[in-house]
Amino acid sequence: MKGPLPGRPLPSPSDDPHVPVLIEAIVRECAPVAGVWLDGTLGAGGYTRELLKAGADRVIGLDRDPLALQMASDWAAPYGDRVRLVAGTFSDLDDLAGEALDGVVLDLGVSSMQLDQAERGFSFMKDGPLDMRMSQAGESAADLVNTADEGVLADILYHYGEERASRRIAHAIVMARAIEPITTTAKLAEIVAKCLPRPKPGQSHPATRSFQAIRIAVNTEFQELAEGLNAAERALKPGGLLAVVTFHSLEDRIVKRFFQAASGQESNANRYAPAKADTAARFQMVTRKAVAPDAAEIARNPRARSAKLRVGRRTASPAKTLSPADLGLPEIQKKGRR
Repeated sequence: MKGPLPGRPLPSPSDDPHVPVLIEAIVRECAPVAGVWLDGTLGAGGYTRELLKAGADRVIGLDRDPLALQMASDWAAPYGDRVRLVAGTFSDLDDLAGEALDGVVLDLGVSSMQLDQAERGFSFMKDGPLDMRMSQAGESAADLVNTADEGVLADILYHYGEERASRRIAHAIVMARAIEPITTTAKLAEIVAKCLPRPKPGQSHPATRSFQAIRIAVNTEFQELAEGLNAAERALKPGGLLAVVTFHSLEDRIVKRFFQAASGQESNANRYAPAKADTAARFQMVTRKAVAPDAAEIARNPRARSAKLRVGRRTASPAKTLSPADLGLPEIQKKGRR
């Protein structure tokens, strides 16, 4: 395991603000928790530790963020071989696990640990470099914002953030970057805010949807989700459980469509496509509908308020691979860079 990143001390696990969302519901819906589980979004380790406490024999902790794995090397040590840490993305979880699984849990979106570190550039609440890379490698948000075609930016904001003012914001970004590069979260938030009405009390910051959209694009989150759901289906034993926690409607829509198709209740994302003959159930739904946090959990952890949990149990039917189109993923046409 590598040492801490230069100039960045590791947060203490005891001081970690991350609270695993809907964990009590996961343990309840998946009871009895046993065997080998994979936590596909390890983060600060909240789900992994709770799964072990609930009865899992071993947990494979997977994350693409080097910092999460650095932190885990400390808290995971007392568990010995009950925790195996793996670097990678959950789109490859079946290969990275290397064994059949009794359960997979995916907690989507950005972690509290990432949001709370200004230098990671995920949030406009604290000014920092415009980064947003979960893996800390590859194209950053600044690269995207400063080089993408105006039409591509507008499509990203609209399809990944459901931002109705996407074209106006994209044009403002292009005009601003022509004067000087946009390199900080505060600068981007300022540009977006000027394009939208002042929020009323209780409304979210005007830049919320745009930051979500850019983060999703930088980390190819929807593509990762689609591939991760397919990988989980391949990895799970018959009777194995897949639990997915989403934080906004776009993610939940993809997960809902996956489970509808995999449980033989498929409705085509493309209504003009021919009906699909193969409806053999590859999952049985454990949760009839999405499970939301109760008032007590939201009071303890306000970041849980938009969360939804869906759980399915794998059958013995052969795995299939659903395409992004099957799951209704928005398609962004890359028209080039500046």
